[in-house]
Amino acid sequence: MTGSGSQDARAAAAGTAPSPGGARAWARYFRRVVPYVPGEQPAGDRLIKLNTNENPYPPAPGVAEALRQMDAGALRRYPDPTAGALTNALAARYGLRPEQVFVGVGSDDVLGTAFLTFFNSDRPILFPDVTYSFYPVWAGLYKIPYETRPLDADFRIRPEDYGGANGGVVFPNPNAPTGCLMGLSEVEDILRRNPDVVVIVDEAYIDFGGVSALPLLARYENLLVVQTFSKSRSMAGIRIGCAFGAPELIKAMLDVKYSYNSYTMNLPSILLGVEAVKDEAYFQETVGKIVSTRERAKERLSQLGFAFTDSYANFLFIRHRTVPAAELYEVLRAHRIYVRYFSGPRVSDYLRVTVGTDAQMEELYRFLETYLNGR
Repeated sequence: MTGSGSQDARAAAAGTAPSPGGARAWARYFRRVVPYVPGEQPAGDRLIKLNTNENPYPPAPGVAEALRQMDAGALRRYPDPTAGALTNALAARYGLRPEQVFVGVGSDDVLGTAFLTFFNSDRPILFPDVTYSFYPVWAGLYKIPYETRPLDADFRIRPEDYGGANGGVVFPNPNAPTGCLMGLSEVEDILRRNPDVVVIVDEAYIDFGGVSALPLLARYENLLVVQTFSKSRSMAGIRIGCAFGAPELIKAMLDVKYSYNSYTMNLPSILLGVEAVKDEAYFQETVGKIVSTRERAKERLSQLGFAFTDSYANFLFIRHRTVPAAELYEVLRAHRIYVRYFSGPRVSDYLRVTVGTDAQMEELYRFLETYLNGR
């Protein structure tokens, strides 16, 4: 037998009859969401990868040394569920108490836990219409109502849009994918408008420009600041994220974490994360390199006919004045230069280009100049 007949026979043999139309009856109980789409991870070395905002420089030297000295035998045991060594190192680095620090498997894990923990009312949470595209995914997964607030004509967040009755607020600063930065006074404006809900400031890119909201923790117990090791600390492959907030917030997140997986942070991540935090000089050096390259890129891309937001992140959000972004994305990809293209409303004319090394960026400029002049 072939087709649906064979499916029916197999279902009967297994004692499970399919529902009309061939669909499994139990499939109606699936939790169905539209998933987040991560950036492409192309294989091979002969390429320029500027599509996922990774750091082009290696982690701090102490990370490599700790990796060489790691005792593989220690992996037979569960890691410290509190990740105490890492939380203590982060607390010391930022002048906080350990009970104000939460760590997880990348900032996505931390943010997902925060959504699950704090956004638990019938009121919608608020975030920008052009922002990190994981926010609506978590809202859908956890059945959290949400509303988006439009960025202004210059792709900037308007603090006055984040007031009134809501179930919580979350936004990146600098924003992604635009790179636009809000000053600390604007962040505080949003906090003042929302004294009764948790406000999450997602600072994945804060080390590349601007001032962190961490000083506001002393005045706002409803503030949660989330950061990552994936960008400025060159450790996207090891997956470390962290959150800083009042002890009550951190305890609530830990209670949720321990309710589904108490050992989220593995031993290598804990040990290598500590080494990354310890080397402040290397951290400042690599961040400084990226910032310098970013500012030079603004000049070069402007000369090539691109317009862009004033990014304070480790990427640029660029639009050519005459050539469609989709066309540029495809031709760059065909030549093994990878950037990120978003086809959604308001952003379909833009490419997001990660800041690489000076050598990588020079190759990008050369290719664009040749292509645009020959078009």
